[in-house]
Amino acid sequence: MISLSVKIRKILGKKTKTLRKEGFLPAILYGPRIKPLPLRVDLKDFKKAYKTAGESSLISLKIGKKESKVLIHDVQHHPLTDEFLHVDFYQPLLKEKVTATILLVFVEEAPAVEELGGTLIKNISEVEVKGLPQELPKEIQVNIGSLKTFDDDILIKDLKTEKDIEILKEPDEVVVSVVPPREEEKIEEELAKPVEEKVKEPEKEEEEEEGEKETEKSK
Repeated sequence: MISLSVKIRKILGKKTKTLRKEGFLPAILYGPRIKPLPLRVDLKDFKKAYKTAGESSLISLKIGKKESKVLIHDVQHHPLTDEFLHVDFYQPLLKEKVTATILLVFVEEAPAVEELGGTLIKNISEVEVKGLPQELPKEIQVNIGSLKTFDDDILIKDLKTEKDIEILKEPDEVVVSVVPPREEEKIEEELAKPVEEKVKEPEKEEEEEEGEKETEKSK
């Protein structure tokens, strides 16, 4: 289990900007059995832990000599730079199930894309699951190698997880599929081809005009 050392934070409110300038990330620890506790964590250390654990794997949070098993529950980012601004650590009850959002990671290649020229459609990129905190996976891998034709798809019920992990979505909901090349793409290809203008020959035009005059006289 990943360990992350933190310290109790005395700087609160807008003054936390000074912490970020010094390379620290403002944080808070809370849970059903503890009072909210403001913390600060080294930004570099947090980035390493977050990259490995994500928001669904338990980590060991060290506050002095005390250790707590927590989840990285919520991370706030700067809207422009995407830099970390604040993090919530949640200390769950290990014997009670919790819900968490798990990222879907698509692996292998889809034959319907590689061989038939189809387009891979990812309808779902993450799922909400329920399970004991210590059993939550960091991610769920989806093998798209089974998508051999345009009639193949992968449903929620096809996802592989631990027995005690419940995915909170309809079993028959489509996760990923492959569609044939789009009709509009074919139209664009046709429009891209050089167009040969059909020019009416002058002689034929004259013959048609004379034919029309003869018809009018006969009337």
